Amino acid sequence: MMSIYLFWRQPSQMVDRKRMRTSNFRWLLSKFVLLYLMVQVTGALRDLKCITNNLKVWDCSWKAGFESVIDEVCVEDRSYSCHQVEKTNIKIPALPPGDHVMTAKSSHSPANSLSKFILNEKNVSFIPDTPEILNFSADFPTSTLFLEWNDKGSAFPYHVNVTWEIKILRTERRELIKLETYNTNLSGKDRVHQWSWASDLPLECATHYVSIRCYIDYLHFSGHKEWSDWSQMKKIPWSPNSQTKVFPQDKVVLVGSDIIFCCISQSKVLVAQIGSTLCPLIHLDEKNVAIKIRNISVSENSGTNVIFTTDDNVYGTVIFAGYPPDIPQKLNCETHDLKEIVCTWNPGRPTGLVGPRNTNYTLFESFSRKYVTFKRAETFTNESYQLFFQILPDQEIYNFTLHAQNPLGKSESAQLVNIMERVSPHTPTSLKVKDINSTAVILSWHLPGNFAQINLLCQIEINKANSKQELQNATIKGVKNADYLIDVNKLNPYTKYTFRIRCSAETFWKWSKWSNEKQHLTKEAIPSKGPDIWREWSSDGRNLVIYWKPLSISDANGKILSYNVSCSSHEETQFLSEVLYPQHKAELPLSKRDCIISVVAKNSAGSSPPSKIPTIEIPNDDLKVEEVVGIGKKILLSWHHNPNMTCDYVIKWCNSSRSEHCLMDWKKVSSNSTETIIESDQFRSGIRYHFFLYGCRNQGYQLLRSIIGYIEELAPIVAPNFTVEDTSSDSILVKWEDIPVEELRGFLRGYLFYFQKGEKDTSKMRGLEPVGRSDIKIKNITDISQKTLRIADLQGKTSYRLVLQAYTDGGVGPKKSMFVVTKENSVGLIIAILIPVAVAVIVGVVTSILCYRKREWIKETFYPDIPNPENCKALQFQKSVCEENSKCSWEHTLSRIKMSQQGKDRERRPGEHLPRGKRGNRWTG
Repeated sequence: MMSIYLFWRQPSQMVDRKRMRTSNFRWLLSKFVLLYLMVQVTGALRDLKCITNNLKVWDCSWKAGFESVIDEVCVEDRSYSCHQVEKTNIKIPALPPGDHVMTAKSSHSPANSLSKFILNEKNVSFIPDTPEILNFSADFPTSTLFLEWNDKGSAFPYHVNVTWEIKILRTERRELIKLETYNTNLSGKDRVHQWSWASDLPLECATHYVSIRCYIDYLHFSGHKEWSDWSQMKKIPWSPNSQTKVFPQDKVVLVGSDIIFCCISQSKVLVAQIGSTLCPLIHLDEKNVAIKIRNISVSENSGTNVIFTTDDNVYGTVIFAGYPPDIPQKLNCETHDLKEIVCTWNPGRPTGLVGPRNTNYTLFESFSRKYVTFKRAETFTNESYQLFFQILPDQEIYNFTLHAQNPLGKSESAQLVNIMERVSPHTPTSLKVKDINSTAVILSWHLPGNFAQINLLCQIEINKANSKQELQNATIKGVKNADYLIDVNKLNPYTKYTFRIRCSAETFWKWSKWSNEKQHLTKEAIPSKGPDIWREWSSDGRNLVIYWKPLSISDANGKILSYNVSCSSHEETQFLSEVLYPQHKAELPLSKRDCIISVVAKNSAGSSPPSKIPTIEIPNDDLKVEEVVGIGKKILLSWHHNPNMTCDYVIKWCNSSRSEHCLMDWKKVSSNSTETIIESDQFRSGIRYHFFLYGCRNQGYQLLRSIIGYIEELAPIVAPNFTVEDTSSDSILVKWEDIPVEELRGFLRGYLFYFQKGEKDTSKMRGLEPVGRSDIKIKNITDISQKTLRIADLQGKTSYRLVLQAYTDGGVGPKKSMFVVTKENSVGLIIAILIPVAVAVIVGVVTSILCYRKREWIKETFYPDIPNPENCKALQFQKSVCEENSKCSWEHTLSRIKMSQQGKDRERRPGEHLPRGKRGNRWTG
């Protein structure tokens, strides 16, 4: 019976496993045969099923027959074994692969019948034991669930892969919210596995449940492998706190993440909002509600409020949204004093979190296994941070790792340093200066730190007024007491210097900052040379005026107190005068002109070398005054080389408008020079200066050249004064004066003279601009010695305007003008009267004669008849007119009368009557 049953069952199972289709006819036939055999065999096994939980024991079970009970089962394996049966199942050791005969005996059947069956591993189902949860707990602040269970791996002495399925359910409705697969393996020992999961909904907001099952995949088992049953469901125990109603409390989240808030309340929640934004409600168990915030933005320093409003109250919490710590930027570890290491860094991107949620920093050194923690006051800026790590004895190499951590994450940065190569000393302090002599000082300063193991490289900055900055480097042995000294040489006496210093290690990593400046005035020394001197004899030749220039700071080497002036000759040296500073001249009455003047400058350290100059002047009669004009605010003077000059050349100059013996300044050049450039801050444009070139011989100075010149020529500022010396009917004589040198402002090059007809104070007079005007006459006088001008070919009794201007190479000066009227010409007037009278008389006489001679001819030709009185009157009138007007010709008048009369005769027709008084060609009465 059993064999038939298995024979039928196995193909059906194979069809199910391989998904093969069987015809309806075969299925009905097999079913009919099975039912028939079950009815015919009394006490046969029904629904035999074998399962295993550990692949070691098979648990076979069946349904008993109607009239008999199975009490013994025997299995034919390598050895034949029988098992007593008290129930409807039996546990037998797992059989090896292949078919095995199973015999079931029933002692209560009539014939003590036997039933035989075929057993095979392929017909056995492998269903693991139901897992058992050891612990299910929760971390409410992080909303994280923790699960622990035992895999009971000791039941499987060989390697087996296991798949676990864990499901999380939420709320009283037990909604499935998470189903996760977790893969492990069994290795013959019991192991406890741990699994955690963070809920997006705070655990306080709803009840959370967990259950687990497993699936063991043993490759050498050919039977059916199935999931175990789900373990007993466990939940998180939690009792609500009456004070806290909104969860999570003070949550720190990553910017851009989604977060759920819930409110546990017995009252109905009306509205919920984050900040000022309203949010839709999500209903949970009972009256509990939740809201979901998506893509949250950075919160303010004080956080962002989340508020739930109920019928009778308002509940809320605060959310902090920020970023995990950025990788520390620009980590740099160095030492300032070889006592401690300073590590500085920039925190990078702001996290948006402050207070207890701010980033914590820890500096860890891996060789010594020591660490220090960063402590700071509350700060919200992104400034540079620093930590101090004590230097360890006999350790030069340090491996630092800076760890950064806040509630949202961690980061780190590392640096490996040889601290002896990373020395950046503190700023030197207490800088002092002490004199050694006039050209050397000692600098002392304090540099905190223990540098006894290394050498220091220090740089001294030396600043002097109006001079280029100087840097001096010095290598100094490091000391423990932090006080250092150094000599500074090659300084100038009595000079104010400013010192400052900075240091580094000799291996050089970084300079320290500069110390504070220290000013110091060096000691005085005797003047290095005597003053530059010159002398001038007074106009009467009795007194000699000695001039000298103040010594420069570099030559004086101190504060000049006085000057000693003496005179020496072949016989003796005579002390003449002591002149106190700041006087720079002395007037000495000298009886002898042959003397050498000596001037010495004195300060507190001593006297300068003497400056000497002879008093004799060698005459020179062959002198001409020359002219020169500067170029670019400078005067260039040149001369021919004179081998007789053995000392030097001296050029003195003065303002030419001053007295004869003037002195503004002087300049000395060597005896082999042939030119020099004269410059002075006193030079002004338009001012005439007088330059004198002296050459020095052994016995005295000789004036070689006299030169007048301008730095720059300008136009005159006044016009020449001029007057009219003489006036005639056809000419004017003009005379003018020289322009003073002060007002000329350049070398005079000529005059411009304009003249034009015109009345004084008339509106028709215009400025004398000769360009394009023919009525203006101009004369350019280039002979500057000329002081008069006669203007000829003028008209008598006519007003003229005269204008005079002077000009230099710098331009044309202003105009000066006057009006002059020429005299009347009497002879011409008489002639002008007599000529018209004479002409009139002559014309009258000629006219009378002609009229008398032609009188009869006119009458005979034009009027052969008796004259008409009217015609006579007309002729007489015309004649009188002709006599009065000499320009009218009497013959012309007669001709016109004759022509008029002939015309009238031609117009008269035959038979017409003549007018009254006329008959034919004769006058009638």
